[in-house]
Amino acid sequence: MGLKIVYPICCGIDVHKTFVVACIASTDEGVTTYKRHRFSTYTKGLKELSQWLCEHNCKDVCMESTGKYWIPVFNVLEHSCNITLAHPKYVKAIRGKKTDKKDAKWIADLFKHDLVAGSFMPPLAIRQLRDLMRYRFKLTNFTSSEKNRVQNSLTVSNIQLGNVVSDTFGKSSMNIIGKLLEDPTDTTFDIEPLIHGSMDHKIPELKLAVEGFITPEQSGKLAVIKKHYDNLNARKSDLEELILSLAEPYTEEINLILTVPSFKNIFSAIAVVSEIGVDMDVFPTAKHLCSWAGLTPTNNESAGKKKSVRVSRAGVYIKPLLVHCATAVVKSDKHPEIRNRYLRIKKRRGHKRAIIAIARMLLTAIYHILKKKEPYNPDLYQKADVLPVSREITVEQALSLAKSQGFRIKETVT
Repeated sequence: MGLKIVYPICCGIDVHKTFVVACIASTDEGVTTYKRHRFSTYTKGLKELSQWLCEHNCKDVCMESTGKYWIPVFNVLEHSCNITLAHPKYVKAIRGKKTDKKDAKWIADLFKHDLVAGSFMPPLAIRQLRDLMRYRFKLTNFTSSEKNRVQNSLTVSNIQLGNVVSDTFGKSSMNIIGKLLEDPTDTTFDIEPLIHGSMDHKIPELKLAVEGFITPEQSGKLAVIKKHYDNLNARKSDLEELILSLAEPYTEEINLILTVPSFKNIFSAIAVVSEIGVDMDVFPTAKHLCSWAGLTPTNNESAGKKKSVRVSRAGVYIKPLLVHCATAVVKSDKHPEIRNRYLRIKKRRGHKRAIIAIARMLLTAIYHILKKKEPYNPDLYQKADVLPVSREITVEQALSLAKSQGFRIKETVT
């Protein structure tokens, strides 16, 4: 029995930087004919591709996500075709039989039988918000790097502010650093006007901390770093204003996500919306969403033996966010339904697997919250945390459980 033809007329597109190769597969009474054409990736060439597809009555298109090169093609064809974006590993041609034309034909052959798993593509507005949030993430990383450089420069200059103040980049500390940069040779200046009143009792320690030796080179380096740090914060503030304006249509969903434990910052909620969108109907179940985010074990079994079941490397932006939130919430006693589950899993599987489990729990909660438009309800998880009254276990299971807890099994002498 042959494979079923799901798309009688479809197109496979092999994407490159300067050109694309398109192959239309038309199936009639079990016989497939192919039409190939090469187009430039300039907008004019992509419009010609769209016109060529319309002339052949082709509405279903499949292409691989090659770097960023697929985005211009997607932008032009999005409104006229149903596009399936495939991960390259799912449409990779057989080794030794790879050319641009054969790649496009191979993609078309796979797609006409519906053998290609499409990637999740949110609407354009969500994609724009996602792009800005990811750029904000990069700016945050740059800012952290500059903070580390400032601290390193202070350390090598024998300036030990970090040992006295709680935040080296607080207002009082930055005032002291600015004063030091005005004249690096003078460390006997009056500190009291530069600091907050609540830090008056630390003045003797601060005087000891600023007694260092700042070379002209380190002074110049600190000035450059400080200026770059201030500029990064200013640009980040401008970007956040733009993000907040784009996120206004999703205020309801953002407020619902803010009811989830450890989601206190509005930008954390916006980051979740930018990654998964607000329409949960695109994911059949919460398990599909967790798998997409890289929070579920992989399937790797052969000959009845299960090999590595580590989580996949998917969700490079949303997974770290959820892990950070999970790490924060398990330290608090305000949400026992989450902390108790973490401690129970940690005892059996360790800290790392327990944190991933809690991150998956948070994402599952977000899925149902957005789907049902209801705020987070801890009672639903507290009921699941209650152990059943009547529980049974076999002798073999009891022995295995005791061994996993570190007990040695001792045979009784009758």
